[in-house]
Amino acid sequence: MKKQFVVIGLGRFGSSVCKELYHLGHEVLAVDLQEGKVRDMVDFSTHAVVANGTEEKDLKALGVRNFDYGIVAIGENIEASIQSTLLLKELGLKAVVKAQNIHHHKILDKIGADRIIHPEQDMGIRVAHQLDSEKVIEFIELSKDYSIVEMEATPKLNNKTLVQLNIRAKYGCTVLAIKRGEDINIAPHPDDVIFEKDILVVMGHKQELKRLEDKGI
Repeated sequence: MKKQFVVIGLGRFGSSVCKELYHLGHEVLAVDLQEGKVRDMVDFSTHAVVANGTEEKDLKALGVRNFDYGIVAIGENIEASIQSTLLLKELGLKAVVKAQNIHHHKILDKIGADRIIHPEQDMGIRVAHQLDSEKVIEFIELSKDYSIVEMEATPKLNNKTLVQLNIRAKYGCTVLAIKRGEDINIAPHPDDVIFEKDILVVMGHKQELKRLEDKGI
């Protein structure tokens, strides 16, 4: 399902999330005060603009109140990060915010940030895949083309065996394990039954995993 994201702050983390969300087919508005950073994202976003993510008038002029998510990836300026988060929440967006430290995290939590992260550079891709689908719990990139993901089983899979689902034949993906509460079934048998809310640990090509997320799970 296509979603709308505004990414405020185009440093390493912000640009990484922006590029991957755009690659996944979502509408992405890239925002930064530095013209050079904005220019670098023109080919990796739906729109890239020079604007102040801490100014209500700028955000309203960009129409961000119609977006689903606001990703605050502002660098070391904690005050600006907090201000931007508050504005996004007031405008009705879900706020995903990069925290600089535990004190920053606590403040963001108190003002209602929906998700708070402490990323390294490579975390951008993982977060983008998690935001792309509510079904994806975790994402591990094995290579440029292959990944391992944890997906939550929907009612569509309830009380069906792996052989009935035929995931390998239909989607070219392999179910490595099934997690149910505190229990984990390593190398599950074809006759093992899946229940709603089970976590499937699946390995495959990124395109096939995406197809499985959209149609199979």
